[in-house]
Amino acid sequence: MAELTTRTRLGYSFGSFVTGAFGTVPGLLLLPYLTDTMAVPAALAGAIVLLPKAWDVLFNPVAGRISDAARLKHGSRRRFLLYGGIGVALCFAALFAHPGFGSVSADAAYVVVVFFLCATAFAFFQVPYNALPAEITDVYNERTRLTSWRIAVLALAILVSGAGAPAITDAVGGVPGYRVMGIAVAGLMVAGTIAVFFGLRGASVGELRGSTPRLRELVATMRAWKPFRWLLAVYFVQALGVGTLLAGVVYVARYVLDDSGMQSLLFAGFVGPALLVMPLWNRLGQRGGKLLGFRVASVAFGVALLGLIGARVLPVPVVFAFVALAGVGYAGIQVFPLAILPDLISAEEERTGETRAGIAAGVWTAAETLGLALGPGLFGLVLTFGGYVSTEGSTTVAQPDSAVAAIVLGFSAIPAVLILLGIPLLRRSVLDGSRQRSRVLEGRS
Repeated sequence: MAELTTRTRLGYSFGSFVTGAFGTVPGLLLLPYLTDTMAVPAALAGAIVLLPKAWDVLFNPVAGRISDAARLKHGSRRRFLLYGGIGVALCFAALFAHPGFGSVSADAAYVVVVFFLCATAFAFFQVPYNALPAEITDVYNERTRLTSWRIAVLALAILVSGAGAPAITDAVGGVPGYRVMGIAVAGLMVAGTIAVFFGLRGASVGELRGSTPRLRELVATMRAWKPFRWLLAVYFVQALGVGTLLAGVVYVARYVLDDSGMQSLLFAGFVGPALLVMPLWNRLGQRGGKLLGFRVASVAFGVALLGLIGARVLPVPVVFAFVALAGVGYAGIQVFPLAILPDLISAEEERTGETRAGIAAGVWTAAETLGLALGPGLFGLVLTFGGYVSTEGSTTVAQPDSAVAAIVLGFSAIPAVLILLGIPLLRRSVLDGSRQRSRVLEGRS
């Protein structure tokens, strides 16, 4: 295949407005929405954030098989992007509608059910979306370039939704603020869905291969596919770290920096640098290799988070400097695994002669979803151990010193350990995949 056109790169990248908004806002606001407007205890709220998404761990591979079968039948995955994107937008607006049934248990049950539906709809968007880079181009460096564009737009989407959503809830206030925010973010998702659907019209769909194997064959394939498993392990551990970090933003602004308005600035400081450094990550990946880029990004992210351990005593500008450095590293740990994944898929499809993109994307998305969902749950447990006091409505109460210390720990040290934990796995996962990819390319020549 030839290099992609600008229209195709942009069209694909705009789908990040769906993945960015859904991957960010629930992790950022759902936990405080439950603890601070419904008076749901922190541990239970963490479980509520986790359980509906945990369903995707089982369902996403199924969505991948369905997507593979539909692609073989219809020649494209685009219809899944349309239906899945619209579905997740509608469910997202309902998620923050706050039914007000009059009891904590009933309101919490409503959130569980709607979040369950929302996560299911999202699977039908994200799984095909992650499968596409392996199909719309087979040019090695073009995949890094495409992923860089995607993550740049993702950074913009996260910036808009992650900074805008808390700003809306603060400006409107209370339950109405969450309702307005839900509708606004849903509108952003619809716009991204329409853009990616029409932007990919006419794009290559790759070689149409045989059907996806049955469950037993799939398990055997995953067991033998070591490069994919190692890369998946890195991505899961780091997604867990990111999810824990995001869950702490609101609490850090309120109880560490003593200004709830800082949450939007914190988020902008975290995501904004990604828009500036993305060309540098792309250049490093093409000149020094994806492995080197992945390592450098992980180290930068982890070191910045370790610096944030001192957030209670450091001057605010220094805190924001560490946040910006973390954002630089975050951009890199998003680009490189997603640039490596299509190479592994292509090599495996070449080896087996069967479609693997949807299944691989389903397993990949399941791991990412679980990691991001476990993050708020882990942060909720840290709050519980710290003695955090849940409230009802928009009231902010004084927290014990142990709770504030727990907030800092959950925002800095714990994510840092998880991000840095991925580094020992990088050598084996990436180099094995690169060797496999090289053998495929040599066989074609």
